[in-house]
Amino acid sequence: MTTGSTASAGDSRVETIARLGQWRIDTFGPCSYRRSDSFRLGIWNWYLSVEKNRVMVVRLYPEPCRLAKEQPPLARFMLRVSNTAPGRRCCVSPVHEKVLRGSDDFVWQVDSMFHGRFTVDVEFLDLKIASINGGEPSPIWPDEDMLQPLASRSSLRCLSRMLSESIHTDVTIRTSDGDLRAHKAVLSSTSPVFASMFFHDLRENQLSTIDIDDMTLSSCSALLGYIYGDIDQGEFWKHRVALLAAADKYDIADLKSCCEESLVEDIGLGNVLERLQEAWLYRLAGLKKACMSYLFEFGKIHDLRDEINAFFRQADRELMVEMFHEILGVWKSI
Repeated sequence: MTTGSTASAGDSRVETIARLGQWRIDTFGPCSYRRSDSFRLGIWNWYLSVEKNRVMVVRLYPEPCRLAKEQPPLARFMLRVSNTAPGRRCCVSPVHEKVLRGSDDFVWQVDSMFHGRFTVDVEFLDLKIASINGGEPSPIWPDEDMLQPLASRSSLRCLSRMLSESIHTDVTIRTSDGDLRAHKAVLSSTSPVFASMFFHDLRENQLSTIDIDDMTLSSCSALLGYIYGDIDQGEFWKHRVALLAAADKYDIADLKSCCEESLVEDIGLGNVLERLQEAWLYRLAGLKKACMSYLFEFGKIHDLRDEINAFFRQADRELMVEMFHEILGVWKSI
């Protein structure tokens, strides 16, 4: 999880969070060239440069090195140039998808000229390793190792078979749209809430049935897939908000942490307010900090005027107080 890393001091520094890099340029004359310090996103170090003569152009390219040559990045990204003066003005590039090897592979001619102080943002929507032999590119997000339990692959295969083939299952899980079979011992070893159900003389223990009617059959299948060490990566991403709710409800700490890291990795304009609400609801300090930083330190709240008004109408009062204090902290640092 990347939160607020910096390249170096001065206005050549690029700050990063999640998949966003932000370069704040304090001074820029009518005929100038500037290059940022290197900054890391994904597995590559990157540079941004701005040059201006008759027109203004922005370049994005990976640091020239053996990694960029042998594993060139296939990037899907967009850029934004904006000033910070009253009457905020910005230019946004189309979404580009290109293999980037050097400084000439991507050049964006900005439609407007910017002088003095302004900000250049690059947001990576996806990053893959391009095949140099014409094969399929290899994704670097999400990180599948994040989901790999510590148990050996042999043990995972056994647990997977126990679930998929219902080998000696002894408990029924009733979801909102169907039933699943599982094992009391496996559930109890994963969750203290399930362990308490089966240790005491409760209804769940007497009837060997658990009602989880706040989950669908598919999302509960993903939950069991995680518990038994056989979750599909795509299913995890599809159901991660439901998995987060279940991890909080049943006190499955490692799943909750995994969901939080995943949600931090793809914070963007379209989901940051939703992520902030989830962080508040499930007490996720890291996700909340990343959302606050994205909104206030990186100035993205200016692009969410309509959405933030709707958000404030239904947000928790204590959360709004925290957001207000965050704004004050940013103002004091300017």
